[in-house]
Amino acid sequence: MPVNADPSFAPSPTAPPAGALAITLPGGTPLWLLPQRAVWWPAARTAFVADVHFGKAATFRRAGQPVPHGTTADNLARLDAVLAATGAQHLVFLGDFLHARSGADEPLWNQLLPWRERHAGIRMTLVRGNHDLHAGDPPPTLSIALVDEPWQPVEGTEVRACHHPLAVAGSTVLAGHLHPTVTLYGLARDAARLPCFAFTPGLLVLPAFGAFTGTSSQSMAPQARRFAVVGDRVVAVPRSADPPG
Repeated sequence: MPVNADPSFAPSPTAPPAGALAITLPGGTPLWLLPQRAVWWPAARTAFVADVHFGKAATFRRAGQPVPHGTTADNLARLDAVLAATGAQHLVFLGDFLHARSGADEPLWNQLLPWRERHAGIRMTLVRGNHDLHAGDPPPTLSIALVDEPWQPVEGTEVRACHHPLAVAGSTVLAGHLHPTVTLYGLARDAARLPCFAFTPGLLVLPAFGAFTGTSSQSMAPQARRFAVVGDRVVAVPRSADPPG
């Protein structure tokens, strides 16, 4: 079913970046769901990402797990792609910026600090998540404002920024934490598990942004509208997209 067939959504009046899907929240706020696993709020010049989990691979390696190198560089390159696609003036991290205290070390800061300096003109905010509470805040040299949930990025609007999928009366919450995915089934009984955005009234959950994060297909409410990241585009998943019988 096309996204604008759902009464909760309407087309955005502005053409989105390539591959993006434009939606309008129930209170009238237009947003774009980006294939980079981010949300773009054009009226506020603000981009949102959730669950980057910087330092997770290093934490696993310290525990003796053979995990890949290069995930921090990949995350930063994809954040660059979000900023380039949108021209954002504000980047909001919806929690779990860091994975664990053991991964928040000098090698990580040696990659993050030059990246932050290249984007010195962009305001950045972290809405603290559960991992951030244990890992600690990023250093002041990163110039990232720190706030607790629920947080209102623009006064007088319906949007609230959280990490956990909370209910805030009269608002639509943008959140992470659940790392949602959806499984799409082909005619040959093949299947593909893909990151997705999940919407229920009052809540839009973003897919995990981090290159080395777990996912869950069981975390969404059964009635959630799902928007899958399929390569370089976001597509609305029909409600009938269930496993073949």
